[in-house]
Amino acid sequence: MNGKKAKNDIIFISALLVFALIFGLVLFLSQTKGDTVVVTVDGALFGEYPIEKDAQIEIKSKSGENLLVIKDKTADVISASCPDGICVHHRPIQNGGESIICLPNKVVVEVRTKGVKGTDIIV
Repeated sequence: MNGKKAKNDIIFISALLVFALIFGLVLFLSQTKGDTVVVTVDGALFGEYPIEKDAQIEIKSKSGENLLVIKDKTADVISASCPDGICVHHRPIQNGGESIICLPNKVVVEVRTKGVKGTDIIV
């Protein structure tokens, strides 16, 4: 009885690993390079910037300040006046649908791809 249970556990774990691999592969292959960096502050549009053009954007609002750098077709928040700095430690973004969010300063930096409004994945 014990040997059958171990065999079933191995089959179950193997099936989970295969499913996770397929799901990860689908996510990786469905990524599209973005072409616009959209910045909103407190839900209002702050600006739209082409990801191909290097730029430094100072985002100033009542909530605080952030510095966004667009370089080498990536967008990165390199400084922020918020106390936790989570947005500063986020990796640079470049694919459509990726975002960096600074909750204390109410800033959302999102990469968008022309013609794509959102990402829906059905596996």
